[in-house]
Amino acid sequence: MRADVIVLGAGIVGVSVAVHLQKRGRAVMLVDRKPPGEGTSFGNTGLIQREAVYPYSFPRSWREILRHGRNRSIDTHYDWKSLPKLAPFLARYWWHSSTARHAAIAKKYAPLIERCVPEHLELAEEAGATGLLRPGGWIKIFRTPAAMEERVRDAEKWEREFDIEYKVLDPRSLREAEPHLDTSLIGALHFPEPVGVKDPHALTMAYVGLLERLGGARAIGDAASLEEAPGGWRVATEKGPVEAREIVVALGAWSDTVTGPLGYRLPRGVKRGYHMHYRPDGNAVLNHTILDAETGYALAPMVRGVRLTTGAEFADRDAPKTPVQLQRAEPIAKTLFPLGERLDPEPWMGVRPCTPDMLPVIGQAPRHKGLWFAFGHAHHGLTLGPVTGRLLSEMMTGEKPYIDPAPYRADRF
Repeated sequence: MRADVIVLGAGIVGVSVAVHLQKRGRAVMLVDRKPPGEGTSFGNTGLIQREAVYPYSFPRSWREILRHGRNRSIDTHYDWKSLPKLAPFLARYWWHSSTARHAAIAKKYAPLIERCVPEHLELAEEAGATGLLRPGGWIKIFRTPAAMEERVRDAEKWEREFDIEYKVLDPRSLREAEPHLDTSLIGALHFPEPVGVKDPHALTMAYVGLLERLGGARAIGDAASLEEAPGGWRVATEKGPVEAREIVVALGAWSDTVTGPLGYRLPRGVKRGYHMHYRPDGNAVLNHTILDAETGYALAPMVRGVRLTTGAEFADRDAPKTPVQLQRAEPIAKTLFPLGERLDPEPWMGVRPCTPDMLPVIGQAPRHKGLWFAFGHAHHGLTLGPVTGRLLSEMMTGEKPYIDPAPYRADRF
């Protein structure tokens, strides 16, 4: 079986790449060991984050480092046994997170973020999936004046530098927007431009449906079987071997299973995260995604119920689940919003693929013809899926890229 392009990885990034290539006349085979959207793309806070021009950085103040070092917080957790293995990545991540370097990274990140909402809206319209999108942005809530003042200063900076829209909500305005939240909250920040996703897995599947209507195909297969073939590449699938001139690696945190054997030693880390769904108590309704900024968890209204998501867990990618952050967050979240019974039999866990400079890897492999990369999106895979798909497909088909792809090239390391 032949295709023009094999896309390895059927998360939101890989699916978006496949759709954009198919729209440009390439015959695409989408390959993953799982059905589409059932990896890390399945569980997230469900936000297309237009405001996220500053990617999540490593703490730099000693106060914050010591707080995280106690390993008792909700926003971060780490596995002691994994620290020696994680240390080189964490050291580089810390280095890139200095104030000056982080500001420079934001300028490189902003062109991707600026287009995230319109690119999703375009694909969702074509896929008949606009009903899965929830306009109106998200809200960051506060319990203390000091924390709120600090985050308002950040929002003012983002507005000056990148024209990010925000609104400061006093307690009354917050209650009007979210009448079922804890009434002791002192205020909030509302970012109105981002778009919520009611069911991230359903959105990914809608894009898969669009791919198939455009003539693309998909198969269950093992990316580790990838090998060079005459005139291109070959991978084993349930439908038999598939060959193509070009291959895209969009395997997220598992991309090294392909890039490593090919000789690429790209620095990578992972941040694991958890979620659980709850039935709201009584007639309580959550209208926006809510971030408890001082505690480190989020609540998101989903089709299945209210989704509680945790921050980052630093551990080995394949280690057993340790959902301690979820256990710590749940009783606090129940004081913020009336959560009822759990709806999932066990906590879900996903693995975010991270680079030390917080920028994704998008572009051609330096040493292999026909090999392309699209991974390393960390917390913003859902946000940047269609943006990445458009950018990479333009590069692969010889179009002029709509933004400069140089900051995301693989050989920057």
